Amino acid sequence: MHKFLITIKCFIVLTSILIIQSCGTYSFSGASIPAEMKTISVQFFENNSALVVPYLSQQFTEALKERIRNQSRLSIVRADGDANFEGRISDYTIRPVAIQGNDRAGLNRVTVTVNVKYTNSLNPELNFEQSFQAFQEFSLNQGPIQTQEQKLLTLINRQLTEDIFNKAFANW
Repeated sequence: MHKFLITIKCFIVLTSILIIQSCGTYSFSGASIPAEMKTISVQFFENNSALVVPYLSQQFTEALKERIRNQSRLSIVRADGDANFEGRISDYTIRPVAIQGNDRAGLNRVTVTVNVKYTNSLNPELNFEQSFQAFQEFSLNQGPIQTQEQKLLTLINRQLTEDIFNKAFANW
């Protein structure tokens, strides 16, 4: 009986060690951030699109920081992080997607394109430079674009930051 208890104790200790070691790179968000990565810097994303929404740059940059805060343990620093995001908003468009019988747009689409450069100083093989695009559709029957724009851009930024975060940390 004594030998059996020792075997059980050894099994529990070994299992505990394996579980603790595997916690270093796993998170419930699906991100696989290495344990040695502690900090990240997010530079301001300037709006270089032809159609400029004054608050879009600030809103997008803050949305990306918020995504990182909520889905990782990384500390955001101003510069020289273990990883860095930088880029620009390259396009913002509003286009009709469904024309009604009276030659008016029944449905419109707001599209935002962001060029992102991700630099991982701990593992340069994971660096990337890529464009990300997201859109939302709206109807002018619900009011002019000015009354809907804030909500639409919040939804677009949510999709963009999810795609960017997944590309950097979940390798999707």
